[in-house]
Amino acid sequence: MNILIVDDQVSVQKSTSYALRAMGHETFIANNTKQAERILEEEPIHAMFLDVMLGPESGLDFLPKLPELGVEIPVIVFTAQTSVEAAVEAMRRGAHDYIQKPFIPEDIKQKLAKLEQQRKLTTKVRELEGRVASNQPALLLESNEPAMKKAFDMAFRAAPSEATVLILGPSGTGKTVLARSVHERSARADKPFVTINCPSLSKELLESELFGHVKGSFTGALKDTWGKVATADGGTLFLDEIGEVPLEIQPKLLRLLQDREYERVGDTRTRKANVRLIAATNRDLAKEVAEGRFREDLFYRLKVIGVEMPALVDRPGDMPVLMENYLKFFAAAKGQPKLKFSREAALALADYTWPGNLRELRNVVERAVILSSGEEIEPADLPEEFTSKSEESSAVRPGHFVTIDRLEEEHIRRVVAKVDSLDQAAKIMGIDIATLYRKRKRLGMVTTTIDTSKRVEA
Repeated sequence: MNILIVDDQVSVQKSTSYALRAMGHETFIANNTKQAERILEEEPIHAMFLDVMLGPESGLDFLPKLPELGVEIPVIVFTAQTSVEAAVEAMRRGAHDYIQKPFIPEDIKQKLAKLEQQRKLTTKVRELEGRVASNQPALLLESNEPAMKKAFDMAFRAAPSEATVLILGPSGTGKTVLARSVHERSARADKPFVTINCPSLSKELLESELFGHVKGSFTGALKDTWGKVATADGGTLFLDEIGEVPLEIQPKLLRLLQDREYERVGDTRTRKANVRLIAATNRDLAKEVAEGRFREDLFYRLKVIGVEMPALVDRPGDMPVLMENYLKFFAAAKGQPKLKFSREAALALADYTWPGNLRELRNVVERAVILSSGEEIEPADLPEEFTSKSEESSAVRPGHFVTIDRLEEEHIRRVVAKVDSLDQAAKIMGIDIATLYRKRKRLGMVTTTIDTSKRVEA
């Protein structure tokens, strides 16, 4: 962490700084509140030690000014043994804790350990609040499909390391959620996970958003800003759709990756970065490199660990569980936890090609749950493009509920009906032949002798 020490006694500055640096933290020193304000504007500070008495100034009066400066960091105040009342007043004004003088390094260590516990809890609460606010169920981190299993395995084996991860795949396949899952399995899990959506910003704004800027560096730069690299300090910076980054900014990203250094826009001071980078794109970066739109050296720096997310149409074995997962989530939110898909609706969803992948599936299921008026979701609750498919594939009378097993059985029947052997069917479904046999046996399906020259019985 970057920690600011605000005290007018040199002995306190030195002893506190020594103790903090021995614990691996970076320290900044201020003799008064004016110097403290300047440092807070220029540096990404994560915590502050503040003396109650700063010569003619009062540290207590500085506490209420922090929100006005846009600073939300934990503050631990120093007090004399005879100033317990001042410590209580400091807590009332927003301080997180206090230390009585004289103190020993162990006192500093204990207070920071307590602070770290609070930070971890706050991070977890914010993550849960964000998930609820975004109305987003957790990504299922298990799969029946070899390609998806490989993606999860690669990503999670890389998670504990500091290696850069590049996630490739079509839009809507869950690249952002996978990136966050990698962060949550890393040693940086209790630190920030900061996302920047590269295509949403112009070249000038993207550079400022990434690295920050100094006041007056361009029109509209009314004050100094830290930028996302500083905001993510100690944590993970996720660059979504990095294939859209302009060539002019790519050398600065390369420097960030190679040297962990950067400069804010309009500034000449080189700053150190302590972030792990994860990037994602729906573009073929090798092709972009060949056509001169993406730097080759940056591409290889990014692809230390490459993870490929398959399209939803290539994950047929996962469809029943994914559908059920979204249905449970949105049905519970609506207060109808027993809501189910009718057989016709489930088959219509299973037959669709899903060009928008998981994002489209999520939206379609959410819409269907909202529009449903009974105890089951019918084809009429789905968008128009599903209706004709549902009518063509409907082979039984309406009104039947469908279970995951029933949907899986129907899926197996449909695949087997289109091929000449169970071996072919297993390959299409992304499973081995033994798994297909076990599924058919469990589902009570008819088992027939394999004849590669004839279509097998479903």
